Amino acid sequence: MPTLQIPEKLEPLLKPKKFKIIYGGRGSGKSMTVAGLLLVRVATEGIKVAAMREMMNSIDDSVHSLFIEEIERLQIPGFNVFHNRIEHESGGEITYKGLARNPESVKSMHGYSVFWVEEAATLSKKSIDLLIPTLRKEGSELWFTFNLAASNDPTALEFIKPFESQMIEGCYEDDLYLIIKANYPDNPFFPENLEQLRRKHFETKSRAEYNHIWLGYPNDEVEDSIIKAEWFDACIDAHEKLKAIKPQGAVICAYDPCDDGGDAHGLACRHGSIIKRVDCRDSGEIDEGCDWATGEAIKLGADLFAWDLDGMGTGLKRQVDIAFNGKKCEVRGFRGSLSGIGQDDGETVYQEKTYAETFKNNRARYYNDLATRCFNTYRAVTKGEYIDPDEMISFASEGIADIDRLRSELCRIPTKPNANGLIQIMNKPDMKKEGIASPNMADAIMMTMVRPKPKKQWGKLNYQKVGIA
Repeated sequence: MPTLQIPEKLEPLLKPKKFKIIYGGRGSGKSMTVAGLLLVRVATEGIKVAAMREMMNSIDDSVHSLFIEEIERLQIPGFNVFHNRIEHESGGEITYKGLARNPESVKSMHGYSVFWVEEAATLSKKSIDLLIPTLRKEGSELWFTFNLAASNDPTALEFIKPFESQMIEGCYEDDLYLIIKANYPDNPFFPENLEQLRRKHFETKSRAEYNHIWLGYPNDEVEDSIIKAEWFDACIDAHEKLKAIKPQGAVICAYDPCDDGGDAHGLACRHGSIIKRVDCRDSGEIDEGCDWATGEAIKLGADLFAWDLDGMGTGLKRQVDIAFNGKKCEVRGFRGSLSGIGQDDGETVYQEKTYAETFKNNRARYYNDLATRCFNTYRAVTKGEYIDPDEMISFASEGIADIDRLRSELCRIPTKPNANGLIQIMNKPDMKKEGIASPNMADAIMMTMVRPKPKKQWGKLNYQKVGIA
């Protein structure tokens, strides 16, 4: 049996653990190392390995070719390679399975010692929930290799998020779990051709995209996203980076109710240019969520409370009115699907065009306002440009329940081509079809961009009467 060289960062994989999670950017050597380790075990221990992916339309979508390359490179004897499996004279074997098409079939996979899921970031929660109980065989293990997708994808929530704060130098382990974050600097065998590509990407790609590809950062940005990940990152605690941003002006709270099963309730509060509170509830009926949101808004001293009227929120008006009865707070139902809210209908808002000539609807208008504030803050924080503090936004991290989840939501709001050239945002049903989770916290923040009515409505002055031409 030949000697197998592996990066030092990945040496803990030699220990037996129920769950082995290896994630990070390109060039870390994680897939090659795992393939080599499993081939050695198949040859020396005669174990059965199931190599899986969420989607596998043919054997070409599997790691079959990677195993073949490693057998040839390492010159491991005794293997017989077939078009859809690999066998060894020890009795060990490697087979392949796609989870999405027939996930229930996993339940019948007995006798396997290792389940290896490559590109595990694409796994659905259903696949994860079905995989975990398959570890019936004594000493069986579940291996995951992947680069992070969005911060709130099922794999990240199940295997990274609960242990992230306890990781030391990119590693965590306990009796069940071994979690390793490995990137190209951890791989002493990093090839020169990849180094050339990495340098090119560093020069040509955005920092967010580069960090995802090479450093294993979450990919929280989608194509045509209205808010870039770099902008969001610059906005985190911008009021501490830029002392000019202060909590002053109206306190505006907004609530995005749950729409259907699996949807969450979102709440946000803006005080001037600072988002002071963002929270969500993943459970509870809509009336419970409304009680929670209105109660929190009252505690926060809201001058304006807005809630989404387009979905299930249509029936909340009476409940909201009762909650704020006797309180000095304006309440307003928000119709994101309609054009024009308050005094915006005829206002010149963008490149000397009116609201109706610029935006498809209110949702597009206020996401555009939020994106503009985020971009302004990015310019001020990263480039040192002077921007009016009233035109910026800061996300106060101490008041945000899950900032990674919020980043994933806000940076995955895609714009949509419009036949008339209007600014348009992809709606929630279309986002769901694209595999983008419902942005409840993000929508709540967007609704805080609504401006309250002036405390006192002044009538139009007749300048002629006071002698002013």
